[in-house]
Amino acid sequence: MTKFNLALVLVLVACSLGVVTAQHKARKIFIELQQEQESAKKMEVEWGQLQLEQSTWAMHARIEKIATAYLQMQVPDTSRIQVVHPAARAGLP
Repeated sequence: MTKFNLALVLVLVACSLGVVTAQHKARKIFIELQQEQESAKKMEVEWGQLQLEQSTWAMHARIEKIATAYLQMQVPDTSRIQVVHPAARAGLP
């Protein structure tokens, strides 16, 4: 009977170590998940800032200002503007 009890104690200790090891791994993985989620949030904020910056750089008024100031471009008068339809470009009637 003593050998049986000793075997049960060894099985109990092995199971306990298994539970502790599994909990430790689960906590490490959970901490890693939280860090990755935080990193994803930071990247999302940065993405929003980059989109805002891109929209600022591509504003029509800014482009027109640069075109007139640095490239000496000007808007043609309406009599010189010609509209080209996509069908006419392809050679279709």
